[in-house]
Amino acid sequence: KKEISLLLIFFHQFLNVMVYLLAFASGVSFFFKEWLDGTAILVVIFVNAIIGFFMEWQAKRSMDALKKMVAVAAKVVRNGRLAEVPSEEVVPGDILFIEAGDMIAADARVVDDRQLQADESALTGESMSVDKEAGDLTEKVPLAERTNMVYKGTFATKGNGHALVVGTGMHTELGAIAMLVESAEQTATPLERKLEHFSKKLIWITVALVVIIFIVGIFNGHHILIMLETAIALAVAAIPEGLPIVSTLALASGMMKLAGQNVLVKKLAAVETLGGTNIICTDKTGTLTQNRIEVNTISALDGTFAISGNGAGSIALPADVSSRQSFILLQRIAVLCNTAGYHEKDGKTHEVGDPLETGLLKFVHLSGGNIASIRTEYPKVHEIAFSSETKVMGTLHQRKGRYWVGAKGATEELIAHCTHAFQLGEVVPLSDGDKEQWLRRAEDMAKEGLRVLAFSFRETSEEGEEFMHDLVFVGLIGFLDPARPDVMQAIAECHSAGIRVVMITGDHPYTARNIAHKLGITNENEAPTVNGADMHDYEQLSAEEKSMWISSSVFARVSPKQKLDLVTVLQNDNNIVGMTGDGVNDAPALKKADIGIAMGLRGTQVAQEVADMILKDDSFSSIVKAIRRGRIIFQNIQKFVMFLLSCNMSELLVVALAAVLNLHFQLVPLQILFINIVTDVLPALALGVSSGNDLVMKQMPRNPKEPIMDNRHWRAMITYSVVITVFVMGAVFVSHYTMSNNVAQDKLLCNNILFLTLIYSQLFHVFNMTFGWVSFLKSEVVHNKYVWYAMAACVAITYLAYSVSPINTALNVQPMSWTSWGLVIGASMGSLVTIQLLKRLRIVL
Repeated sequence: KKEISLLLIFFHQFLNVMVYLLAFASGVSFFFKEWLDGTAILVVIFVNAIIGFFMEWQAKRSMDALKKMVAVAAKVVRNGRLAEVPSEEVVPGDILFIEAGDMIAADARVVDDRQLQADESALTGESMSVDKEAGDLTEKVPLAERTNMVYKGTFATKGNGHALVVGTGMHTELGAIAMLVESAEQTATPLERKLEHFSKKLIWITVALVVIIFIVGIFNGHHILIMLETAIALAVAAIPEGLPIVSTLALASGMMKLAGQNVLVKKLAAVETLGGTNIICTDKTGTLTQNRIEVNTISALDGTFAISGNGAGSIALPADVSSRQSFILLQRIAVLCNTAGYHEKDGKTHEVGDPLETGLLKFVHLSGGNIASIRTEYPKVHEIAFSSETKVMGTLHQRKGRYWVGAKGATEELIAHCTHAFQLGEVVPLSDGDKEQWLRRAEDMAKEGLRVLAFSFRETSEEGEEFMHDLVFVGLIGFLDPARPDVMQAIAECHSAGIRVVMITGDHPYTARNIAHKLGITNENEAPTVNGADMHDYEQLSAEEKSMWISSSVFARVSPKQKLDLVTVLQNDNNIVGMTGDGVNDAPALKKADIGIAMGLRGTQVAQEVADMILKDDSFSSIVKAIRRGRIIFQNIQKFVMFLLSCNMSELLVVALAAVLNLHFQLVPLQILFINIVTDVLPALALGVSSGNDLVMKQMPRNPKEPIMDNRHWRAMITYSVVITVFVMGAVFVSHYTMSNNVAQDKLLCNNILFLTLIYSQLFHVFNMTFGWVSFLKSEVVHNKYVWYAMAACVAITYLAYSVSPINTALNVQPMSWTSWGLVIGASMGSLVTIQLLKRLRIVL
């Protein structure tokens, strides 16, 4: 889609009802030969357009920057090694390595495959995954039947393989479709719809008040031209026409700040939902923990021993371990039953793939094994990929005319495939009692907080796809993944914010419960850990089981389907659910959740594609930062809506009172428009980028169905408006009864005091825009540097309008005495102090 030019953005600023009304007022002024008024109104139109253009351009820049951050990587083989490159750098001739969960970056010809399947529904409409295999096809094969090709925009659902890139960008099947589509209109977010609904309601209220003021003014004998210009100026001033673009800028600014904190929020709508999230379902590995998975303990039939020093770039082993045959077998299985890449170059370590698999390769490397040599000696001929359902992985290798099988996986799953065990260099039968002993050993290691994998092998003369039988059990490896140092504080912050943390993991139930208790997710009185093996399908759940799921905070050995069912149960209980995920099978749960959170480091591209939010560092603390920022952004939008409405309402009340009471010091139209420019733009923008206060995460989650302003906000807004109006009118009456010498001077002085007091009352009113009863000097508004910049700019603009001709002539402003200025500042400060007292007494927000 062609981007909108800056010139077009500028011209769009003139295409709204407010501008048409102002242009009409300017035309009427010129018709009655009011040249100064007509010219001044045209100047106002252009100033408004420039401000609107700047805000929209800034919002566009922020959104463009965000889009560039959501980069997709592709795994390619270059210089004989597996590497990750940005997808736009993939070129014809590259060799792609594709595995389950990868979004395919280009059209490519399959050259080898291991149970590779792809979801091509985006191109063909077929919901079933397609088996992919190397080989030739006859000519003119339909797209849906081209089993030896993979296509850009589709994704791998199973297995892995290599493919030769033959087309990129617009030279792909997806590119051909893109050429047929000119553009697509973006639907409004829930927040934008709320703002639109809110604005329409506000327009009708404003129109009604303006019509009343116009009729009363005519009835009281004011000139029809003056009242028409006043009515139009009031309509323009009262309706915050810049509200949608200011809210977009606030959202974009908040999203950019989150991007700097390793959180990419892909959709504006997600920011609003973040503020209402009350349950976070999170993975353990890499999210609550450091994802620094290292081999910690090895347990085989010839002994159990701990590995030390793994994180320091070297490891310490007992003296005779490296020569044990069981240890050599474990090394071999760890290297061969593995799709990751690990090598050192120029003193730097390069890791590609699953962290657990790279942890295994790192262990082999540090313990003296040669990864490349082992893989060369045992070339892979077939693979059964790991899946969340089977929880095992197996590979078949060829060596000297025979075949060698390596397998690893969850102990309870893999040991079911084993009939023998490797003990002291011999293969011996494995009885059911022996299996029970190894399962208990795995449980004991899990209770110590270790993640446990079992390893097995088999030598055979047979080749075939069914090789996961009659395996020889070798032993267990326990992995340690320490908790992130900041995660306990983040979980505590969630609890104080009314957010429940639910840990979902593929680990053993004992491991899950142990870690959840250490991190503060659960306590002694919490509901028991739910084991995936005991979880029925959603359709078969009883009311009691649903209740247990809702109350439990730890779920172990959970499959992706069970994740989806859990989200459904929690949502049916009226919860707003955030769900983390990294695999292709997590995509349904991520999509179903109110906030889908994908992992940026270990997450598959499919998970990232469907998610609303991507964690670049995979850290749970980043989720909490995002929720905090989401709450702050929504509060900021509420703040500037409240500020704009209370300021604009005070202008309406002042003009309405002057019209109804037939007072002689009414504001002129240009003064109303000037107030609108000075007080509406910069302070509102400054409020939009406030950093929030400490109370934001000590409040219960907000209901996303609530309007931007509920009854409390409306009551507060009306109270603010009335207080400002009382002090503004009070200043004028004090001036009228104490400072006037003659009628003409009194009329001009009262008008100027009304004009300036209204400006300064509204500028000081920005400091009332705090939610929660916090100390004035410690409030987020006082500590917001942009508020002070906005105040300084507005004061400077007002001073120029007061002192520079012909601006002061157009605005009907004359020099005033220090006494009059004291009255203006005193009344403006009086409204601020009064509202602060009302807030301290908790009469208003």
